[in-house]
Amino acid sequence: MKLFYLLLVLYVARSEGHNDFPHLRKLKYQTDPSIQTAAAQDVIRRLIPDRADEFNIQVYPRLATDDKDVFTLVTDESSGKLNVTGNTGVVATWGFYHFLKYHCGCHVSWGGKQLNIPVPLPTIKAPAHKMVSNDAFRYYENVCTVSYSFAWYNWTDWENHIDWMALHGINLPLAFTGQEAIMQRVFTKMGFMQNDLDGFFSGPAFLAWFRMGNLQRWGGPLPQSWINDQLVLQHRILNRMRSLGMIPVLSAFGGHVPANITKLYSNVNVTTLRNWSRFQPPYTGTTIIDFEDPLFAEIGRKFIEEMIKEHGTNHVYATDLFNEMRPKSSNITYLKMSGAAIYKGMVSADPDAVWLMQGWLFQDSDFWKLPQAKALLTSVPLGRMIVLDLFAEVSPLWQRYNSFFGQPFVWCMLHNFGGTMDFYGDIDSVNVGPTKARIFANSSMIGIGLSPEGIYQNYIMYDFMLDQGIGSSPKNISEWVSGYAKRRYGVVNKHVDKAWQLLRSSVYNCTQGTSDGGWDVVYTQRPQVNIKVEILWYDPQMLFYAWDYFLKASDTMSSDLFRYDLVDVTRNCLEILIYKYYKTIINAYKQKNPVLLQTASKALNEMLMDLDMLLASDKHFLLGNWLEAAKSLGYTDHEKKLYEYNARNQITLWGPNGEIADYASKQWAGLVKHYYGARWSLFTDMLQDALRDNVPFNQSKFNERVFNEVEQPFTFDRSLFSTRPRGDSKLLAVEMYMKYRPLS
Repeated sequence: MKLFYLLLVLYVARSEGHNDFPHLRKLKYQTDPSIQTAAAQDVIRRLIPDRADEFNIQVYPRLATDDKDVFTLVTDESSGKLNVTGNTGVVATWGFYHFLKYHCGCHVSWGGKQLNIPVPLPTIKAPAHKMVSNDAFRYYENVCTVSYSFAWYNWTDWENHIDWMALHGINLPLAFTGQEAIMQRVFTKMGFMQNDLDGFFSGPAFLAWFRMGNLQRWGGPLPQSWINDQLVLQHRILNRMRSLGMIPVLSAFGGHVPANITKLYSNVNVTTLRNWSRFQPPYTGTTIIDFEDPLFAEIGRKFIEEMIKEHGTNHVYATDLFNEMRPKSSNITYLKMSGAAIYKGMVSADPDAVWLMQGWLFQDSDFWKLPQAKALLTSVPLGRMIVLDLFAEVSPLWQRYNSFFGQPFVWCMLHNFGGTMDFYGDIDSVNVGPTKARIFANSSMIGIGLSPEGIYQNYIMYDFMLDQGIGSSPKNISEWVSGYAKRRYGVVNKHVDKAWQLLRSSVYNCTQGTSDGGWDVVYTQRPQVNIKVEILWYDPQMLFYAWDYFLKASDTMSSDLFRYDLVDVTRNCLEILIYKYYKTIINAYKQKNPVLLQTASKALNEMLMDLDMLLASDKHFLLGNWLEAAKSLGYTDHEKKLYEYNARNQITLWGPNGEIADYASKQWAGLVKHYYGARWSLFTDMLQDALRDNVPFNQSKFNERVFNEVEQPFTFDRSLFSTRPRGDSKLLAVEMYMKYRPLS
């Protein structure tokens, strides 16, 4: 009886708190169902061309229930084909992949595919298998993802990635490509010259932070060919997303403008924002029009009008105020006015506009007290703003701010910072967090989302998070992980299963609120005597035991995805062992033991070279892929050189002088040997010299030398790096295991 009343209370709380946002019902697909059907069928043909005819796809909009998406699966008795029906094209595609995943044991990820589909197809007898989404929306992307992972995407890359979105039911994707062309038109019509914009737009690898007003000019000037090509690319992206029934989120005006706006508009009121991070002018200290100035809303209107004229609209626009920069005032009236100005600019051009805002700014709880947050969040009518609770798996905000004071919100898993690659996750939080938010009294939650700064790492976390969009929650994690391993490799292997269960209970069990940014990876940081990385949330032995089981499984397993994971597990194990060598080096130096220092230094540098060799054996870990993708978008040698510099700088110095050095570090072959390895070699040489000369190690001198001799030259270097793997991953992993496992 007590359980009954508890469930009744939760139901009533959820029912009463389920805010009805009638305006959000306008955020629906605008594409004819027949076009959506064809687009969904095309996704299937690209994925399984030889089996695509075994699936009948139908889009039936009335299938939706209470603003939730629905798909059904049933086998046609006469033909044996599977009938897949969804209320939109993306939902039908989601239903198709649900069948592949849970009825055929298949797997589609960023790292590869396992598509061993049974012959004939498994049968689903009538009545149809019906699945209803848990929420109205599945959101995807962080504004930083477009730079950390998508900076050099061409149409082939985007087509593959939009297919992946559709297969996983994502219906609210960010679509930020090409917005500089819109800015250029608006600002040119206002009287700005191209020279003004050349000193305003950043380079391609840093556009995410330019768009948020953190940076200007750095990595530029942005070539006109880039602006033109990205606009064309955006048309293809939007056409494909909309053909599937997705609701792409376009960009809006955030207030920052070229600095000499006061020369064109002498009466305009502007503010120079404080410097962002460790950047200095002219690359930061951007100019923003004061929200109360009429020109703010006017430019906002012109921006949306130009955007709609070029691309049409689905009525959702994203822009972020005060990203990692505090407002100039905590005054309630000022904050309310700032939000109202953004909204006014949107609705004056699109009366149905909805503002989508990342909630990252509210992580600064010292500034954003309840009154300040409420002022901004309620500056627009309820239901006309969607808030992304961006970091909800570690630092949720929906409780602190009372369901964002009634504004609809999306529970997001951020997970990754900078696109770093070490193992990390809080799978337990993801398992229970969305459900808690849904049943919270007066909850205004409308969806779940993926909001990583970078992708191509820890795919298990993203696959698990996407499964929170449908079916019961919480899930039996151990059973789900076993199923993940089976689907990923297409076979059941007891060693692999044990390995993944160990990973699940160690590296993916970060329940202490630690966020991931690669800060526990010592070798990707600039060397120093006192690197503080004692933040591991798990027992490394659990990782090493998982390594043991992966090696045992390698006797019988050899799929591409297994090889990828074998390299990845070995990489993370060597990453931990390198830290042990580092501690030995520092202890030897402090104890003035030159023999041990020399021995440990040699061992560390040798391990880095071994790691580079291992990574070079798999296509997912090649620096050359990133660099060649960047250069491929340039037409002239000047453009190729600029793009390569952008690509190299972002993953190393991240600024002219290392302002955010190593934040976007990557464990890639070529980078390990020629960048990280070169830094550590210089560091250990200087440590040994200091010990020999009986003088203290001079960190400042090292910093100067490593910048001038290794770091900065690497960003300007144009040496070629291979895009083809070399060596046998399995054999190299076994070699690394035999050599280094005894040291763990």
